[in-house]
Amino acid sequence: MRGRKAMRVGGLCGTNSLRSICGFAFAIAVSAASAQGVDTVLFNGKVMTVDTEFSIREAVAIADGKVFATGTTEAIKKLADGHTRLIDLGGRTVIPGLTDGHIHGVRAALTFGTEVNWIGVPSLKEALEKIRQAAAAQPAGSWIVVAGGWTEEQFSEKRRPSPQEVAEAAPQNPVYIQHLYDWLLLSPKAMETLNIHGDDDVTPGGKLELGADDKPTGVIVAGGSALGKIFDKLPKPTLAQQVEGSKKFFREMSSLGITGIVDGGGVSMYPASYQAVFKLWHDKELTVRVAYHLCAPKPGSELADLQNLTQLLPQGFGDDMLHFNGPGEILIWADWTDGDITPDGKAKLAELLRWAAAKGYTIQLHWNPDRTVHDLLDVIEDINRDYPIAKLRWTVLHLYNASDDNLKRMKSLGLIWGVQDGLYFGGERLQQEVGVERARDMPRIATALKLGLVVAGGTDAHRVSSYNPFVSLQWYLDGTTIGGVTTRGEAEAPSRRQALEMYTKNPAFMANDDSWRGTLEAGKAADLAVLTADYMTAPVKEVGKIRSLLTMVGGRVVHAEGPFAALLPPTKQ
Repeated sequence: MRGRKAMRVGGLCGTNSLRSICGFAFAIAVSAASAQGVDTVLFNGKVMTVDTEFSIREAVAIADGKVFATGTTEAIKKLADGHTRLIDLGGRTVIPGLTDGHIHGVRAALTFGTEVNWIGVPSLKEALEKIRQAAAAQPAGSWIVVAGGWTEEQFSEKRRPSPQEVAEAAPQNPVYIQHLYDWLLLSPKAMETLNIHGDDDVTPGGKLELGADDKPTGVIVAGGSALGKIFDKLPKPTLAQQVEGSKKFFREMSSLGITGIVDGGGVSMYPASYQAVFKLWHDKELTVRVAYHLCAPKPGSELADLQNLTQLLPQGFGDDMLHFNGPGEILIWADWTDGDITPDGKAKLAELLRWAAAKGYTIQLHWNPDRTVHDLLDVIEDINRDYPIAKLRWTVLHLYNASDDNLKRMKSLGLIWGVQDGLYFGGERLQQEVGVERARDMPRIATALKLGLVVAGGTDAHRVSSYNPFVSLQWYLDGTTIGGVTTRGEAEAPSRRQALEMYTKNPAFMANDDSWRGTLEAGKAADLAVLTADYMTAPVKEVGKIRSLLTMVGGRVVHAEGPFAALLPPTKQ
């Protein structure tokens, strides 16, 4: 059963006025701990509980995978017995495990072991060297794929690779390099293998760039639908490779303090795409909690397909490590790309959402422009008359330019706003589109929080951004892009506490898990990360460099390095 309850002991101890009460409570706690057995005590640290008071403690005791108590080092160490594992934090900061509220992690994991990763690479020269190294290591004719997660602003050269550079780096391999959901570079071998010769081969809406000789250069300008169709033509890793790639990706998540994800499904995700994560779940090898959403797999039959796929998937089906969190984020394909919706699309969306509400499903909704979100909110307001939407925890994703009025409408409906760090990679483009002054207010995170909206953080990784949560947290705090340009003003910045809540308790709420995880309170899951630096006091420009030295999921060590390396159990072969 998900979210099993445990006896609450809480913080030991509080203010002087509560010492007598705490002394009595502590005696009860020691007695209970002796009977129950405290598995682990982490002490001599800065434990950020992220409870209602945002309490800071020195130590935390863990029993049966849950937080048993938090408090002073002296008090918590008294709960230990001869079987308790004692971990000296050495003054380091502990936070609740982070949850990415919107990531395409299941998809990223499938190919993580076979792709070339440009995330965080500082120069185009180094990025091209990674292509050369892959070409040297792989047989001639095998594919080299960079599926996203980069932008030219991260490179010191401030430009994308040219077709000639890629062809020279891997002359005998087909190469696929995708930039966000707007641009693709295919090497000559890739164009030949995929039999792409004209615009008709990259529909819907794709355009081939032509060179001076009027022949395709290999650059394709296209949106998500067209790029998804091209990506689907690439050879897929075997199931064994998908499983190994998934293990590797989730281990990477663990090294960044991630203990949970809310997966959005996404382009190129079909029922077969979930077999690797299901196998890890079945074999009890998942190291990150997964709440997953199902997208409509193809256009034209979205409602029928989702009705069929969910016949054996009631809301919340699964357990503490993996559960179904409802349909999303692509519901009606014709209106997915930028939110411009036709009357027919609006009617189909209304039908699908009404079905979802009647079934009690949580929903994630992809929507970009504020200029049309009123259409979506009109639909939801109509459904809300029959089915209280606030109880269903529906989320509107992206919507970076949300206006005050539409945020108020979202608040009145009890909607969650999922805000990712896409503008960390696209802030300069936003300034060009709307102007410097308007961009300073986007996204209105502080305004939304003042209104009382639940705002959940995330990355939307990995095709459009990095999966690093601390990069995302840094961008929430300072609004500065990967290229070093500050596009959002301080007025709409969350506080450090609010930003951390956007990555802990708020996405746990989004995943319907807030009753049992998301904070380090007694009775909740012992999901935590011991950080390389103090998130609350580190210079903002250094927040993005923070990693986890020790990550626990349900009290189980899933990542350990440095002074804690010996705590990591052997990896299953």
